[in-house]
Amino acid sequence: MILLRTVEALSGGEWVTTGEWIDVHDPADVRTPIARIPALSVKDVTRAYDHAERGFAVWKRTSPFERARVFTEAARLIRERLEEIAADVTAENGKTLAEARGETGKAADFLDYYAGLARQGYGTLLHDARPDTRTHTQREPIGVILVISPWNDPLITPARKLAPLLAAGNAAVFKPATETPLSGLHFARALHDAGLPAGVLNVVTGRTAELEEALLDDPRIVGITFTGSNAVGNRIRRRLADRNVRFQGELGGKNASAVLKDADLPAAAKAVVAASFGQAGQRCTATSRVIVEQPVYEEFARLLVTEVEALTIGRGTDPATTLCPLSSPKQRDSVLADLNKAIEQGATVLTGGGADTEGDREHGCYVRPTVLGDVTPEMAIWRDEVFGPVLAIRAVDDFAQAVEAVNDSVYGLAAAVFTRDLGSAYRFADEAECGQVAVNHPTPGWDVHLPFGGFHDSGTGYKEQGEEVLRFSTRVKTVAIHFGA
Repeated sequence: MILLRTVEALSGGEWVTTGEWIDVHDPADVRTPIARIPALSVKDVTRAYDHAERGFAVWKRTSPFERARVFTEAARLIRERLEEIAADVTAENGKTLAEARGETGKAADFLDYYAGLARQGYGTLLHDARPDTRTHTQREPIGVILVISPWNDPLITPARKLAPLLAAGNAAVFKPATETPLSGLHFARALHDAGLPAGVLNVVTGRTAELEEALLDDPRIVGITFTGSNAVGNRIRRRLADRNVRFQGELGGKNASAVLKDADLPAAAKAVVAASFGQAGQRCTATSRVIVEQPVYEEFARLLVTEVEALTIGRGTDPATTLCPLSSPKQRDSVLADLNKAIEQGATVLTGGGADTEGDREHGCYVRPTVLGDVTPEMAIWRDEVFGPVLAIRAVDDFAQAVEAVNDSVYGLAAAVFTRDLGSAYRFADEAECGQVAVNHPTPGWDVHLPFGGFHDSGTGYKEQGEEVLRFSTRVKTVAIHFGA
């Protein structure tokens, strides 16, 4: 009998467990679980909010310099433990070790950045029309915030969400994705070991469907930050409609790259492949649509297919792997269904297509990297988020049609243009209806200090990252002081 590694949850400054467990699997081979986590109960969720309420009372009065010290030490611990953490990211998510190491380092970067920001000014001195009156604003934390993170970036997303709200003095109840909980627990352990006071961060592991009501309906919640599907995000929004609870949502995307006729085509092909097939296309900013000006369409499609066919499918632990498995059988089957639907609607497979079950990939969640041609705007593959290694390509006549095609989506997260013309680059940046615009760069790759978030159905107005995120997790108070006789 194999004794599974058990990883406990964090509540009230203590590592807790229960009598029931949930297995965590490696998507490279789903037959044998790699670890297990506690299946916490509704009562455990309520206790987590009890702890968060008490933790907030302490943390909001804690010196920002002490908060910064905790963050700096936690960042150091994450870097010290980088190989251990990255191994777990790969084991539970499937991404390559190179991608997992990058994600781990970026999580530490978030802590360092917000440690510095915690030391900065927190208000503004304002003129007042009244005599002998000095008026200022001050930013304050808002309270207990629920953090719900996805399975695709199981470490960097919790870091992106938790670091700024904790740096501002809030407390959190954190629900990691059930499929990939180990990464977020590493982040919580680093903060705990660095001296974060009890109750400031509480991690709830368990089956979301069983805990949903307790997680979302607790009256002490003042904000919810969520990354995931539009269906779930919209359900949360409706649930909060009559409550004074802030909602920050990073939702779906159907990101496009436009390749103009004057572009460096080989460089553009490499960039598009990196953007489309890194993490097997399971990035919210991954490119899933390519729009190419007609005069260079055939040549670019040929270069693109050549780059895609050079990818090496395999386990994330294999240094030769450049295309990892999808994160679960459910996700693999969803992508295959989208791919089959595209073919039924008339799309042509230029390369790839279907599951990869060869050799030791038989028991994994592998999908061949796929490029689809003959795609029209009416097809579901052009409009619906797939979240896998599937790229649709179509030709347009000119720049105006390229921008129109980029914007022909209910989403608006990220877009890129490849061109040598500075005028076209600036026009594209002005006209693309999305939160992130790249010129001669892949659509993913936004650093910790850069505001991040989409337009339209990709987001909810509150940005993540940089100083912009503090608009979500702080409130502004105006204070006027009369100092005359």
